[in-house]
Amino acid sequence: MSARTIKILRGLALLAAVFAFGVVMFGAFVRLSNAGLSCPDWPTCYGKASWPGHAHEIAQANQAFPDRPYETHKAWREQVHRFLAGTLGVLVLALALIASWRKPWVRNAVMMGAVFAALGVWLYMHGEHAWSSLLSVFAIGLPLCAAIGLKQSGAWKISVLALAVIIFQAMLGMWTVTLLLKPIVVMGHLLGGIATFGLLAYAALRFAGVGARDDGYADMRKLVVVGIVLLLAQIALGGWTSANYAALACGTDFPLCLGQWAPPTDFKEGFVLWRGIGVNYEGGVLDMAARSAIQIAHRIGALVVFCYLAWLAFTVSRRGLRGYGLAVITVLLVQVLLGVSNVHYGLPLPVATLHNGVAALLLLTLLTLLARTQRRADESSFRYLGSR
Repeated sequence: MSARTIKILRGLALLAAVFAFGVVMFGAFVRLSNAGLSCPDWPTCYGKASWPGHAHEIAQANQAFPDRPYETHKAWREQVHRFLAGTLGVLVLALALIASWRKPWVRNAVMMGAVFAALGVWLYMHGEHAWSSLLSVFAIGLPLCAAIGLKQSGAWKISVLALAVIIFQAMLGMWTVTLLLKPIVVMGHLLGGIATFGLLAYAALRFAGVGARDDGYADMRKLVVVGIVLLLAQIALGGWTSANYAALACGTDFPLCLGQWAPPTDFKEGFVLWRGIGVNYEGGVLDMAARSAIQIAHRIGALVVFCYLAWLAFTVSRRGLRGYGLAVITVLLVQVLLGVSNVHYGLPLPVATLHNGVAALLLLTLLTLLARTQRRADESSFRYLGSR
């Protein structure tokens, strides 16, 4: 594969990663401003490709969805988020196609996955939900199997895998609306966005040639992977906290909770992952003890992640990667300050949104460190792999 193609892949992966970060940030803004159900249908908004704007359109919208009165200041946020997510999907599809073009069976799997996804959306809009779900399974499965079966290096695999992830992410977006902000779906949607960003960022790093000349840092790779796993678990806890409206369950006290070190909690009820279908979860359904348990778990998780990543930053700095260690500890401290500010100031929207974005940036610093501990792939290996 030519150097020009590698340059295109590098630029496209970088563009998609930056765009994915923007989608994550805007999605957090939509969720935290309570606009997640502002468009009660999917993928349209009150039956329109954009959103109702004229008086007669608003009247029709209110008549069609009497249980969900139209709110202009919220509806545009949700639909713009969908537009942004759709644009990201096109970027990821282009990346997957270019990365797989020299492998006919992988290219065909990518194209068929995209076709099945489009047909699934069309069928869903026409009420054929069962057929839509079946096609969605194939839409996800085809690029997923192609990525697993691909023998190329990590960046190539990830480019194809990202397509399967973003198709599943679209389904989670649909379920977020149709299942009325079900917490497990909302948390999954957040993780899917973070995973999409992480995959694209890592692909961009590897296509850019970030890596080591030898295996001198191989022993540190597992330490970094553990840090990534811990961070993702903490992000999941944060998503669960947000989805259950438990961010202020401890009031504005920190490190105390409701003025106590051990307030009434109900961890069993707070971590029931699956509840009934048909329940509107907007605003939350848990009592204060269950929400306090979720908030405390999130704080404990934050302490664990902080200690481990601080130690990791110190360790990599001593091994000659001082810049990477400094980046990790700097972003980590900013994230902690944002988390404390969320509680202290009563969850202001800008701070809460930044808290999501900096979590993604912290993941980026760890992924960059992971890429740095791996052997660099040169262009000759890219050409060789691309021609097989």
